[in-house]
Amino acid sequence: MKIRSIVSVFTIFFSTILFVSCDNAQSPKGADTTSPFKKITYTEWKEEAKTNIRLLPKYGHLPKTDEQKDADRELIETYVKQQGTRSKASAVLIDLGFDYLARMDIKTAMYRFNQAWLLDSTNVDTYWGFGAIYHTLGDYKRAMEQYDIGLSVDPKNPRIITDKATVYLVYYQLNNDLSNLINAITLLEQSYIIDPQNQNTLFKLSICWFLKNDCKKARRYYKECMDLGGKPITLEFTNALKEKCKEN
Repeated sequence: MKIRSIVSVFTIFFSTILFVSCDNAQSPKGADTTSPFKKITYTEWKEEAKTNIRLLPKYGHLPKTDEQKDADRELIETYVKQQGTRSKASAVLIDLGFDYLARMDIKTAMYRFNQAWLLDSTNVDTYWGFGAIYHTLGDYKRAMEQYDIGLSVDPKNPRIITDKATVYLVYYQLNNDLSNLINAITLLEQSYIIDPQNQNTLFKLSICWFLKNDCKKARRYYKECMDLGGKPITLEFTNALKEKCKEN
């Protein structure tokens, strides 16, 4: 199987493996998990963001109306009462945001990430969320900007490092520039050192080494991921790995 054809198959993977870290997130009591599915294009998103500051990271640092401020106070009080502290409530909202993003309800996901920032502006994972939003919308430059902001605060955040690597993987798929694949591997290996049990990271490492024609390493990370449950591994990749990397 030609490498280029394998890369085209991986475009199917990239829209799903991004969310693997939050697949098991639990919603707090009273969370609006039944909100309707909302499709939106990036053109529509940018147009709506001109008047809806909730679609801008950190609300665009724009002034809020008295009504919006009252709503913020009510939200803070509600979540702190449920979770005990602002930091715990912020973490819950990050999980909720990724739950919505996994369902492609991008607007609601952004609302939750902004609320997470509102509750705890020191929660670096808000930049993980903001970056994921732009990644999903296909604006990889802005996604990278958000990841870089987060890493400037917490350079050892494995979740952000792994998703920054994912952007490089997408760049590699788009332009076949080997330097992007190398950048992805470098970042994923950094993330792996920090958290060697992140299945998302392991899966992507296996993909990268597969693309680099290093079957030994591709099988190694594949096995490590499978030993931990293999949750993000797709059947397509399993079949491709077996076909390309047959053991002697």
